Amino acid sequence: MRKAILPSLIIFATLVVLARLFYLQIIDDEYKLKSENNAIKIVYEYPERGYIYDRKGKLMVANQPSYDIMVVPREIKNLDTLKFCELLSITRKEFDKKIKKATVYSPRLPSVFLAQLNKKEYAAFQEKIRKFEGFYIQKRSLRDYQANIGANVFGFITQVSPAMIKKNPYYKSGDLIGKQGVEEYYEDFLRGQKGVKYIQRDKFNRDIGPYKEGIFDTLSKQGDDITLSLDMELQKYGELLMQNKRGGIVAIEPKTGEILALISAPTYEPSLLIGRMRSKNYTALYNDSIAKPLYDRGLLAEYPPGSPFKILTALVALQEEVIDEQTTYFCRRGFSYGNRFMKCHDSGPSQLRDGIYKSCNTYFANIYLKTIQKYPNPADGVDVWSNHLKSFGLGNFMGYDLPPGRKGSVPTSKLYNKYYSAGGWKSTTIISNSIGQGEVLMTPIQLCNVMCAVANQGYYYTPHIIKKIKNHTIDKKFTTKHQTTIDKQYFPPVIEGLFDVYNLGTASRLKVDGIEICGKTGTAENFTKINGQRVQLTDHSIFVAFAPKDNPKIAIAVFVENGYWGARIAGPISSLMIEKYLKGKISRTDLEKRMLESSLESEYAKVLSGQPFSINK
Repeated sequence: MRKAILPSLIIFATLVVLARLFYLQIIDDEYKLKSENNAIKIVYEYPERGYIYDRKGKLMVANQPSYDIMVVPREIKNLDTLKFCELLSITRKEFDKKIKKATVYSPRLPSVFLAQLNKKEYAAFQEKIRKFEGFYIQKRSLRDYQANIGANVFGFITQVSPAMIKKNPYYKSGDLIGKQGVEEYYEDFLRGQKGVKYIQRDKFNRDIGPYKEGIFDTLSKQGDDITLSLDMELQKYGELLMQNKRGGIVAIEPKTGEILALISAPTYEPSLLIGRMRSKNYTALYNDSIAKPLYDRGLLAEYPPGSPFKILTALVALQEEVIDEQTTYFCRRGFSYGNRFMKCHDSGPSQLRDGIYKSCNTYFANIYLKTIQKYPNPADGVDVWSNHLKSFGLGNFMGYDLPPGRKGSVPTSKLYNKYYSAGGWKSTTIISNSIGQGEVLMTPIQLCNVMCAVANQGYYYTPHIIKKIKNHTIDKKFTTKHQTTIDKQYFPPVIEGLFDVYNLGTASRLKVDGIEICGKTGTAENFTKINGQRVQLTDHSIFVAFAPKDNPKIAIAVFVENGYWGARIAGPISSLMIEKYLKGKISRTDLEKRMLESSLESEYAKVLSGQPFSINK
């Protein structure tokens, strides 16, 4: 019996190999097709990318026809290079460079020689294309922006890099791919599926018809349309208000986590990155190291949060039960600790609500110390405090559906042990954390998300820009509720304090009739290095809010660099954005006029010129 096992295995293996060879050589033509590729021309049909709509169904991004001149280097014959260059308005040096690049890629495969011709350029070239062997036209589609807004949200499309071609075999030289914004994040949905046609050639290299009667050909499939949570009119209005200013605005619907507006200033027109001038325009934008129009301040800029951080200081102190609503502290224009003094514009007694609306530094310094000092040593206290903050999504990447992001900074005992020798720090050493001026850093989207959690009294959804994808469901992570470590019972008194900010406090001049707004002004100190020295610049203007007070529909965070103080620039912009979204029109035309006419360009010019700054204007 055992003698028969080995012969049986040999016979079985031989039959398997023969069967596979029969299938490959007789039945399956795939490898035959590849072996005959010298006699077969592969032609791709490129689909339209999916359209992009706003939350109300308004078309924001469509497509327009574009034409690429493709080249197969080894097929170039008898070319009048001078006439060819004149027709396309390129130099001989540019011609040689492009041919060399195409040859390096492949002498026998097509690659892009000149991309994104418009209709006029295409018509002129198509008229004489028969004279230029080795060149042909490949039709594609480019983006067509219905409004020149949202460049930081949409991103752009560009030619695929060699690295991506190696990484993903779907892409070929000259293919377009989404870069930055939703174009990149939702590339797999938006790009669609290329169609492929195999054309048989004769020995004279002439097309003689479809290979195998087209049985291997496939049709292109248009990309899936997507609907964003963005409100196009609100986005447009926010970008208008931020003209001649630098900073970021993020507005989110608290009950869903849907991003209503995501504004970075200064910005650029998305149409600059289409057409033959796109590369030159991108280089200019990229090299602008002063205004940084490609830098998304709403997602990437990390700022000290300033006074809006006092909201969290209060919530953590309530949760740790070191204070209640009636806990009172007396302010004498500041808070003394050791031989140092934290200034405050307030005076007299403060409890929770008036501590919030008067933004009393003394009140929040005291309750922060009580939080840290509740524990046997400051390291334990800071780590408990830090964990509460992290439950709001701080100190980490938010997980939203846009490529760029920064995680900000939430300090822990590990950080302070590194800065100071063992036992070299205590609760008063880090007292500036209490008012958002310590080692805490936050991005505008993180601070807006905090306001969503406050508006929802303890929970939030991961911020996201997608609302709907045709034929698909959105990622479950965007519909999963995140609970903070703060119990629901502690939010109402804080919300009342935020409501008082608009009625009795620092935002009392920013009220909008018919809308109950809860908000908090903020002013963050701003330092930079000039000629190697640490210099204090004009403060940042910060404002956070949500509205209406009951059943909130919008939360917002506004950062304006060098904007002086919260109620001067960021506060009016917040009120205007809220009214625009909830009412669709503006009644506070006085605020609107002032914001549209205000410019901070002179402040930014001081950084370049080295002029002195007036800190407390």
